[in-house]
Amino acid sequence: MKLNSLKPAAGSTHSRRRIGRGPGSGLGGTSTRGHKGAKARSGYKRKIGFEGGQMPLQRRLPKSGFKNINHKEYFAVNLSTIQKLAENKKLTKIGIQELIAAGLTNGKELVKVLGNGELKAKVDVEANAFSKTAEEAIKALGGNATII
Repeated sequence: MKLNSLKPAAGSTHSRRRIGRGPGSGLGGTSTRGHKGAKARSGYKRKIGFEGGQMPLQRRLPKSGFKNINHKEYFAVNLSTIQKLAENKKLTKIGIQELIAAGLTNGKELVKVLGNGELKAKVDVEANAFSKTAEEAIKALGGNATII
């Protein structure tokens, strides 16, 4: 076997259809585009959602809702998670850096502490936001809830 004798397997390659090269090719004349109409012309591109003149789906359905441009997306951390962190790492102050070190957040997202779970340790917590129940639970044990 030599490099100059290599060939693709039989039937694996096909020659390109050469459209619009005269009547003898069998693909001349209208060049497989049919007769007249937008699709027969160059530069044709159908609109997204076009249904042949029928009222398109996106216009048949009613508009609903709105997107609040002032909405802030928070990453939720429950009191039970803070309790586990305080127990495992023996922390008295938990902030964003401690949550990043624990692998809970990447530091780019806003953190909100929620009141789900039970807090037993006195902990100073720093976060971007607190729910009322979480703030009350932290302060009831003598800790501080500081908003960054």
